[in-house]
Amino acid sequence: MFIFLKSLSRSVHGDEEPQEQPELSKTDGGSNDDDLCSSLTVWRKSLLISCNGFTVIDSNGNLVYRVDNYMGGRTKELVLMDGKGNSILTMRRCKNLRLVDTWVIYGGEVGDHCTSEKPIFYVKKCINILHTNKSNVLAYVYRPPSDKRYAYTIEGSYSHRSCKVVNEKKRVVAEIKRKDATSGGICFGLDVFVLIIKAGFDPGFAMALVLLLDKMFS
Repeated sequence: MFIFLKSLSRSVHGDEEPQEQPELSKTDGGSNDDDLCSSLTVWRKSLLISCNGFTVIDSNGNLVYRVDNYMGGRTKELVLMDGKGNSILTMRRCKNLRLVDTWVIYGGEVGDHCTSEKPIFYVKKCINILHTNKSNVLAYVYRPPSDKRYAYTIEGSYSHRSCKVVNEKKRVVAEIKRKDATSGGICFGLDVFVLIIKAGFDPGFAMALVLLLDKMFS
């Protein structure tokens, strides 16, 4: 299946120009050219048999990100790695949260006691008890230390693999879309989908948001 996805990714994105991956500090997606974007094929499966996780392939068929989760669905920590297994971002579920599902994102890998580590973002699930959320907001992304004004909103439906990340200027900086094509008798379903990243938005951070949506809504 992995070999098949690599070949498919090349064929689907073969006409695209390779995009430079921006630094994490450039996550605002503030490019003047909104037409520039890159895309990743996301497979909701680890390459390790004993793990749950994700495998992410770029438009050239290269393994760019991976997640190997030994703890199954109960884990309170996720580590996003590059294709070589180096930790890029660590996500931890906050404690003492009352009713709100909130995760903290740290740069790199953090130890068991990360009180000295400074988080770079908080992601809070949108709770809509009265079902009056007309904009279909799934989660809010905040820059610490403030949690009063969000930096990004995530809208749409993760269960349908149709989401977009919107910045403070109401610009779409990343999107999740279904890969509906059927090839060689294999139907992708919901386990294989596409992550589209606009120029200027960090693809690793975009993938981290995908992981948290999966934890919140799966």
